[in-house]
Amino acid sequence: MEPTTATVIDGLNLFGMLGTVLWHAIRIGAAMQALPMIGGRGVPVRARLIITLALSGALSALLPTPPAADVDAATALTVLREFAVGIAIGLMLRLAFEAGQFAGELVSQGMGLSFATMADPLSGASSPVLSQWFYLVFGLLFFAFDGHLALVKLLLESYRSLPIGMPIADVNEFLQTVPAFFSTCLQAGLLLALPVVVALLAVNLAFGVLARAASQLNPMQLGLPVALLVGLVLLMLLARELQGPVERLFNEAFLAAGALTA
Repeated sequence: MEPTTATVIDGLNLFGMLGTVLWHAIRIGAAMQALPMIGGRGVPVRARLIITLALSGALSALLPTPPAADVDAATALTVLREFAVGIAIGLMLRLAFEAGQFAGELVSQGMGLSFATMADPLSGASSPVLSQWFYLVFGLLFFAFDGHLALVKLLLESYRSLPIGMPIADVNEFLQTVPAFFSTCLQAGLLLALPVVVALLAVNLAFGVLARAASQLNPMQLGLPVALLVGLVLLMLLARELQGPVERLFNEAFLAAGALTA
């Protein structure tokens, strides 16, 4: 074979490989954009792009080559479908983290820390400090449970169950999966915060009764520091029991994300 011909063939192979990687980067990039810890504003866009291309290149070597696509309406629909599947997968895991932030919102109101806010790395808006604490705890547990490896496996299995170019079997079930899991996350966040909220409610009720019985002692002035101290002690005890519930919530999130492409 002549050197010129070999160079042309290698160039064609390179463009074919690049096209395959870019096809896989649509679903993976959409999932990375919606994922917590990685898709937040705290991670630079360049870093997310490098992670997306690296995962796309690694997974494309394990998956069959997607069919050739022309510049037409069918290709545009395929791109939109890949983007929707990636966003839905990332949104499932993001909802699991939102359960922790919801628990932080409830606890902060009972402790009187709802005014103490800081920038949320997911949305860029302000949220209570305790919500950020739950977010960081969920993130540490996510990586401690090898959730990042489970995420790569989930993306790989999604391509095997729903290859590029194949239509979604049941669109109605696909659209109903995210709202159904949203209720599960609300329940999980409420159950996480319920012990602390009930204990703080009892403390506030006790100081309210004391304020009516002995107003000269000014118990309401003592109520806030006592509620804050009790809340911190309860959070310390709660942190030791978070592993089991958070692991179950992550398992449900991965099952729900896997059901999107089943």
